[in-house]
Amino acid sequence: MREELLAIVEKNSRIDLGELAVLLGKPEAEVADELAAMEKEGVICGYHTLIDWEKTSNEKVTALIEVRVTPQRGQGFDRIAERIYQYPEVQSVYLISGGYDLMVILEGKSLREISAFVSDKLSTLDTVLSTATHFILKKYKDHGTVLSRKKEDEREMITP
Repeated sequence: MREELLAIVEKNSRIDLGELAVLLGKPEAEVADELAAMEKEGVICGYHTLIDWEKTSNEKVTALIEVRVTPQRGQGFDRIAERIYQYPEVQSVYLISGGYDLMVILEGKSLREISAFVSDKLSTLDTVLSTATHFILKKYKDHGTVLSRKKEDEREMITP
């Protein structure tokens, strides 16, 4: 039941407990207990709302920053990752394979704000060797949800 429950909640964290119980074929109390247990264990770490910011008046810029670092003896990448994720602008930090070590995702109000963060805060950290910044220009799909659907041509076809 656990994996099926997680799959449903991951797609729709606002699902009604009764509907969830019906989908799983389990009593509501059992489903509620399982959710509470997974929250306590840290399996479920939080509940989030996906917002298409392009449809609001709020200006927001998202950037992916690839970071190459010198790992610290006995600490690996954990200490520098922890130092980076403490900044409030930072949304996510991932250890990645390839030419860079960390992927940092951050949000700001402008390209200039993101650039200032990278040059003034991130690049000045003593273990950071180099960075590469990529700005997200448009989101088509995020967390499994399609944000930008192709518009259908609603014009009426005229034939002679």
